[in-house]
Amino acid sequence: MNSSRFLVALRRGGTQSCRTAASSSTAQSTQPVAAARLPYRAKVSAGKRYAWCACGHSKKQPFCDGAHKSKAPSISPLRFTPDKDRTVMLCACKQTKGPPYCDGSHFKVIFQDLMKSIKGVFK
Repeated sequence: MNSSRFLVALRRGGTQSCRTAASSSTAQSTQPVAAARLPYRAKVSAGKRYAWCACGHSKKQPFCDGAHKSKAPSISPLRFTPDKDRTVMLCACKQTKGPPYCDGSHFKVIFQDLMKSIKGVFK
């Protein structure tokens, strides 16, 4: 499998498993859930206000659609206004230390998931 197919499979796999886990739960979450394992590339415009989904429940990732109101009321979206037009990488794993921008934290999330799956093979 070449690297681009692996990344697509990884994004699809992470997104599907996270959404399934989040939507099957009826309890309200107090911690964000990963919307995907890889960041979203988004074009943003200078002066326009954006609301980045911080809870991970939005169906319009990486932006907020109001899903936090029922699924994670203690987590509010992060509102930001870019200073210039550009393409940015917005965090999808919700573990970034510099929200809403990706800081590479998804590598830790991917590694933890990989370790869990490897441990599951040897049980």
